[in-house]
Amino acid sequence: MPFAPLRPCSTPGCGKLGGGGRCEEHRLQHQRQAEAQRESAHKRGYGARWQKASKGWLRSHPLCACPDCEEGRKRITLATVVDHKVPHKGDMALFWDRNNWQSMAKVCHDKKTALEDGGFGHAPARGVGG
Repeated sequence: MPFAPLRPCSTPGCGKLGGGGRCEEHRLQHQRQAEAQRESAHKRGYGARWQKASKGWLRSHPLCACPDCEEGRKRITLATVVDHKVPHKGDMALFWDRNNWQSMAKVCHDKKTALEDGGFGHAPARGVGG
């Protein structure tokens, strides 16, 4: 399959070529800035209480519930993380709503999160979380 041609970086004044969007240097710079502004996992609600609750959830729901796995109906994959079906974005009521939880394998969770947040070159999903 042919590769897409390289395009100029979208950062003003940068003439470097990249695979789309920003060049590698500006992509990494943007990633570092975003990570520096993000609150700690503990401040986002993922402290000891979450660790205990999520481990209990995974004991009761051990298989990945993503659309590709469907809790063993399509593919048997051990779940290792608890996902918020609808991103809570700091809403603690939604964060702790167990109807909003699902078990997922890390690889499936990472794929879902990338699609929602616009990672891996994807545009952020519209209508997610609202």
